[in-house]
Amino acid sequence: MNPPVLQFQGIEKRFGGVRALRSVDFEISAGEVVGLAGENGAGKSTLMNILGGIHQPDAGAIRIHGQPVIIHTVTEATRHGISFIHQELNVLDNLDIAANVFLGREPLRGGFLRLVDTKAMRAQAGAYLKRLGLEIPPTTLLSRLSIAQQQLVEIAKALLLKARILIMDEPTSSLTLSETARLLKVVNELKAQGVAIIYISHRLSEIEEIADRVVVLRDGANAGRLAREEMTHERIVKMMVGRDLEKFYQPARTERAPHYFEIEGLRTTRYPKQEISFDVGRGEIVGLAGLVGAGRTEVAQALFGVEAAIGATVRLDGRVLQIRSPQEAIGHGIYLIPEDRRLVGLITDMSVRENVSLPSLRRFAKAGLIAVENERAAARDICTRLNVKAPSIEERVINLSGGNQQKVVLAKWLALAPKMLIFDEPTRGVDVGAKAEIYALMRQLAESGVAILMISSDMEEVLHISDRVAVMHEGALTGILERSECTEENIMRLAVGKRAA
Repeated sequence: MNPPVLQFQGIEKRFGGVRALRSVDFEISAGEVVGLAGENGAGKSTLMNILGGIHQPDAGAIRIHGQPVIIHTVTEATRHGISFIHQELNVLDNLDIAANVFLGREPLRGGFLRLVDTKAMRAQAGAYLKRLGLEIPPTTLLSRLSIAQQQLVEIAKALLLKARILIMDEPTSSLTLSETARLLKVVNELKAQGVAIIYISHRLSEIEEIADRVVVLRDGANAGRLAREEMTHERIVKMMVGRDLEKFYQPARTERAPHYFEIEGLRTTRYPKQEISFDVGRGEIVGLAGLVGAGRTEVAQALFGVEAAIGATVRLDGRVLQIRSPQEAIGHGIYLIPEDRRLVGLITDMSVRENVSLPSLRRFAKAGLIAVENERAAARDICTRLNVKAPSIEERVINLSGGNQQKVVLAKWLALAPKMLIFDEPTRGVDVGAKAEIYALMRQLAESGVAILMISSDMEEVLHISDRVAVMHEGALTGILERSECTEENIMRLAVGKRAA
């Protein structure tokens, strides 16, 4: 192995009374991909934020090419050749793609006038987008892109820096199988060019595929490391959680009560010429698969009333529904757990209690005043049922891990006794332990009679959780697979507009 380009030695970090990192060691060489695994709260992000100049360690040393360094700012990290692709996107949706990719590094022309060379900027941005498989004009506003497309823009920004040390934090959390495959190809190209890549992902199959070795953190300390030939899903999980994680996926049902939630002739504003019809049985989990841009999220938003559906007939338990707004959907017992939980699923500056009770405040109101003790009791009860890990229900949601934030989104709807739940990317950015809990909750809800539509870009999730799988391509429903037909090959064939084998 080449000498380390980066070394962490005995890194310590505290936030108040919380010891976030406990004497952590880590190293990586040029041209190496090291997977960094661990549950939410294990210390991965804190360690990388120290490398990225966001935090400074309380003790320990950082060495780059053998020389001790102190990285005070993000700018200093960039000067050391360090680039960070964050899980939470750092994009400006009022600017176009090219402006986001070159933000702060715009090419200039006009001598002393120092004018931005917009033509060169768009040409170079277009080349990076093409490399990542994003065939969209660089003049497109970020606000018009999906979460997955914005994630690829974020990756293009990092590639532009030509970093020597690249941190990739959940880079595929919103990407489908084909986009992920293209990104992993880019990772291999960067590795061949001598870039050291720290790859953080809760999709352990990606770490097994791409990493030369894996380092696991647990509770802020080193839990172990595995060479490539030693890596298996089971061994990584056991290091992460300190035990075997049994029944990670809940078994799918073999029976269903059909025609409980029915959609006929649904058209969305994005794909007004494509009609979609399918049903979700009482107690059934139907997976909705497809490539980025296939129209899955648009279907979810139309069913929840975020965007008006065109010419659709929606029935719930035989009754025709009118859904022209989220308020009407909520009134019918139809709820959405959105893809971007921080932006549209939660009010992150508010407490767990306030988020949980927000849709059902009328239950706790008398003469216009909130009965706070009743509200607290209800929030405490539902959070206990869902095993929400927080110091108290008065903790601000922004301070919780991704998995616990997702549970809070779910908690606010469970308090209203759902009939139909739509999960859009239910485990995006969620660690392996929290995933298992969310899967168990979904299965429990289905067994209690709730109909569930699950949109997911995680092929493994779709295959193991769904009772049936509906597949979309460019706004059209290309097929619905029964449990016995659900294979990766059949889903991908339908996702690209072909027939299943």
